[in-house]
Parts: sequence; C-alpha cells; structure tokens
Amino acid sequence: MNISIQGAPAFGFLHVDLEPGERFMTESDAMASMSAELDMTAKLNGGLIKGLMKKFLGGESLFINEFANNTQSTLRLTVTQPFPGDIMLLDMSELGTLYVQPGAYICSEPGVKLGMKWAGLHSWLGGEGLFRLELSGTGKVAIGAYGGLVEKEVSGELIVDTDHLVAYPPGFTIKTQLSGNLISSFTSGEGIVMRLKGNGKVILQTRSFGGLTKWINRFL
Repeated sequence: MNISIQGAPAFGFLHVDLEPGERFMTESDAMASMSAELDMTAKLNGGLIKGLMKKFLGGESLFINEFANNTQSTLRLTVTQPFPGDIMLLDMSELGTLYVQPGAYICSEPGVKLGMKWAGLHSWLGGEGLFRLELSGTGKVAIGAYGGLVEKEVSGELIVDTDHLVAYPPGFTIKTQLSGNLISSFTSGEGIVMRLKGNGKVILQTRSFGGLTKWINRFL
C-alpha cells in the first residue's frame, strides 16, 4: 500500500494505492474518488454502543467505510476532509497510543484501533471536548485539522491557545487557566489558555474554527 499526501498544507488530501487483497478504512464521507473496481462496505464504528459514543462524544461518524481491493491490479482511492487544512500521516506501530481531538481522524489501515477516553473538564474548557479519541494498534493513520499542522517537542510545560491542540501522547496533563491577570486576559483577547505538562511530541493546528467565527462576525 502506498499513501501520499497532496495539496498540503492548505487543501490536503490523500492518494491511497491499494495492492491486491489490501483493505483501507475511512471516516464516513471522506472518499473523494475511487477506482470503479474497489469494493466499499459501511460498518459500525466499533459496534453500536462504541459507535454512538464516538459520534456524540468524540465528533466522529457512527459508520466507517472499508475499501477492499479484490482484483489483481493496483487500485486508487482518494480521501479528503470536509474543511480546508493540513493532513499528517502517522505510524501507530511507532507511536503506540495517541490522543486526538474530536473530528481529527480521517482514515487508517485496518490495524489501527479507535477508542474513546475521558478527557476531563479542563479539556472541555479548552475547547477539546469532554472525551478524546484514542488511537492505538499498528499501521498508518491520517489526521487533519483546519489550518496547518505543527509538531512541537515538549519537555516540561507548554501554553497553548484553546482549540489549537490536535494530538498528544499519554502522560500529558492538561489544565486551563487565564492567559494573564483577570483584566489583561480579556482585554488582550486571549482569555482562557491550556497549560500542557509532560514530555513528548504534540501536534498543534495553526488556525481554529473559533477564531474564524470571530473574524467573520466582525463583518456581519
């Protein structure tokens, strides 16, 4: 299987070339185009109960699509995300486990597992939701976000603006706080920020839908 990212960082999408006998999983409605010979099957995202949890608590679809190449030729699948932004391809065989924000998962090889974990009130206050999507298993997985994606090595603490944290490994703690004192926090426009504490590599997005909404509202 060959997976390549095209159109990044503004309008990222993926070409997935499936060899005979290979399968690939995508988020619902992520397929942009596919070879006519590919077989597509919709499946519950981890069963009914887990699928409902991922839909309503994790921002993912109730169903995921499985694409299978049952021919003797290499077939292409093109996968995209619903908003403009970057896409990053990760190898779970190397990472082990990764927590990602709701809606960041796009597609993966069959060996990647999707679970749900309680994230806590600090995550919710930081715009990341009460629950986080847990990626584990083996194989390649693609995540995406609005704006560009940036990897940041953290050793100690890092302050991140709300809605900008995309993914992080286990072992990190998240707390929300005012960006400064009570007056400067709100007059500066920063308000609440997230304090990450731990060691490892986190993934951030350079834009947020909250910031886009505020910018558009200025003209309405």
